[in-house]
Amino acid sequence: MTDMPLTVKRSIELLGIVLVIAILVVANNIIMPVIMAFFISIVLLPIYRFLIKHKFPEVAAIILPILLLAIFLGLIIWFFSAQVGLLVNDFPQIKHNVSVHLNALSKWISSISDFSTTEQVKFINEKSNDLLGVAGKAASGAAVTLSSIFVFVGLLPIYIYLMLFYKDILLRFIFMWFKTDHHPKVKEAIYETEAIIKNYLVGLLIQVTYMTILLGGILLLIGIKHALLIGVIFAILNLIPYVGALIGNVIGVMLTLTSSTELWPVVTVLGVIAVVQFLDNNILMPRIVGSKVKINALFAILGVIIGGSIAGVSGMFLSMPLIAVLKVIFDRTETFKQWGVLLGDERPTKSPMTFPTFRKKKAIATKPGTEK
Repeated sequence: MTDMPLTVKRSIELLGIVLVIAILVVANNIIMPVIMAFFISIVLLPIYRFLIKHKFPEVAAIILPILLLAIFLGLIIWFFSAQVGLLVNDFPQIKHNVSVHLNALSKWISSISDFSTTEQVKFINEKSNDLLGVAGKAASGAAVTLSSIFVFVGLLPIYIYLMLFYKDILLRFIFMWFKTDHHPKVKEAIYETEAIIKNYLVGLLIQVTYMTILLGGILLLIGIKHALLIGVIFAILNLIPYVGALIGNVIGVMLTLTSSTELWPVVTVLGVIAVVQFLDNNILMPRIVGSKVKINALFAILGVIIGGSIAGVSGMFLSMPLIAVLKVIFDRTETFKQWGVLLGDERPTKSPMTFPTFRKKKAIATKPGTEK
């Protein structure tokens, strides 16, 4: 490949990217559980090694971490279900509050426009019928969606078990792709990939915990209804870079509006979310995750959008660690080093247009991408 013209090299690289994306789109139901299982098995690896070190049988050392993970996820589902149950119990009050808000909105619209109350009611009824039609179509596909989720959840522990059990075969397979003199770099890349995945996913787990406690606790002390539900929903959605926080704000406002006829709780919720998110982005999360995942904001957002279009919510969650792993590989491969630069957050200290040194594939002086 080194003797090929530059245009041919770049064409092959772009065709490779298109082929990978096409495979992910066509076979995402098969590939996404495998990728998810791979990331989870990396997180469970320290527990597995600890148990092996203390003379546990290998099968037990694999099954115990999976059981602990299942118990932990079960507790999260139980907590979330309990909070949703409280919301359902308040449904009559929610219905009344929504009616009050709609009446207030109707009066405000009438005061600034020529739409009468009758025209507004007609418009709402028409849109409600359209919404019910969409909901009916969605419900018709619910059985398929639920069956896919059950298959996903059922296959996940099997994949995790097999990946931990056959990890040495997988590692040998990776090493056999490269020449012997490249093995030290491969080993370094494997260790760094493992560290990045563990730091990132464990950091996100810690983030969900403290965001739920911090946000839900503050709102609970202020007296906001369904505070813990708002906290846990925002904490989970916040795992999706950039997009999740926006959706979490909208859901927080909607839940607050349905639980109160006043507007001050909405302002309070938005204010508390803003403060908690500022603390999370600038103080807490950088200390927990560290500076290992250096992906620039442009490709983080693109990764979330592409991941969501390929594999839905799971693709959005997995986009960042996948991009981080790709960056580790690109940075250690001479042929693809420019792709690592493109994904990274290290800006050259001077413009490559003016200084030829900054156009080459070698270490250069950089500055954080967040600086102006």
